[in-house]
Amino acid sequence: MTDTPNPAVTLRFLAAPTDVLMAGAMGVHGGRVLEWIDKAAYACATGWARSYCVTAYVGHIHFTRPIPSGHMVEVRSRIVYTGRSSMHIVNEVLSADPREGVFTRACDCLVIFVAMDENRKPKPVPTFTPTTEEEIRKERAALSRVQLRREIEEEMLRQNYTDNSTAPRVTHRFLAKPTDVNWGGNVHGGTAMQWIDEAATNVTMSWSGERTVAVYAGGIRFYRPVQIGDLVEVDARLIRTDARSMTVMVHLRAGDPREQIDELPTAIHASMTYVATDIDGNPLAAREYTPITDEDKALAQHATTLRQLRKEYEPIPLVEPTPLDFKFLAE
Repeated sequence: MTDTPNPAVTLRFLAAPTDVLMAGAMGVHGGRVLEWIDKAAYACATGWARSYCVTAYVGHIHFTRPIPSGHMVEVRSRIVYTGRSSMHIVNEVLSADPREGVFTRACDCLVIFVAMDENRKPKPVPTFTPTTEEEIRKERAALSRVQLRREIEEEMLRQNYTDNSTAPRVTHRFLAKPTDVNWGGNVHGGTAMQWIDEAATNVTMSWSGERTVAVYAGGIRFYRPVQIGDLVEVDARLIRTDARSMTVMVHLRAGDPREQIDELPTAIHASMTYVATDIDGNPLAAREYTPITDEDKALAQHATTLRQLRKEYEPIPLVEPTPLDFKFLAE
């Protein structure tokens, strides 16, 4: 084992037909991509900390294009900043037709992991010191998101989610299985994010009557681990529609089913945005949702406030666009 841990990990594999959520879909669903990101970032974090690590936050993910089944996928994760026990990791997801080998970016995001000791308490991690211009730029990009992240978390925590609502809503309930576990004994964060995407996809498809795809995920905050055998409840609520997009808030709650719990404690809170698509993958106009109750109206304004915060702070891009990225966006 070398004295200096490696700050970067790259995973490479083929996207399989089982990575597509539904028949006829244009590509891999967002939840699977989130799972890939979390696993690569997890490998990067544990390699750097040389200990078990947990996901603390995932933010600001724009899904710019679908990843077709059969594509070669490359997930690049790199530590760009370290706190006392936290590691800020920039992740890029690229894919290519293996017959051509030309990789283009599908999304990028920042994930924060925290290192844990044998008692599951936060432990110090080695300090990462950027040396190249690109490493320094990415560190600045990560730090430019700190205050924005705090503002988003505070704004999300101020909201009320009760039954005083007429909003479209879907709840999935199931038990966490042994196959969902990571080597630390808890449900993998990426698996939980896949559950979140599935519930949010359900509510947006039910509302729109069309296939829907995730185009944005942000403010995914992890509060507590989900353990094998826990009763899991994934509650997805539509809170706003715009010309094309549908904003969904998701709460993942979990607890021991043997205990008498009036309301399961929240493990993860996430904000997701979807668009409906036609059979060729072209975006469709969103079916309009009109909030009725005071709570629904407040949550619709909440979605607007989150957008305003992101626009106000204008964080530095995590990854510089390439000419191929511009080509794809132009198309």
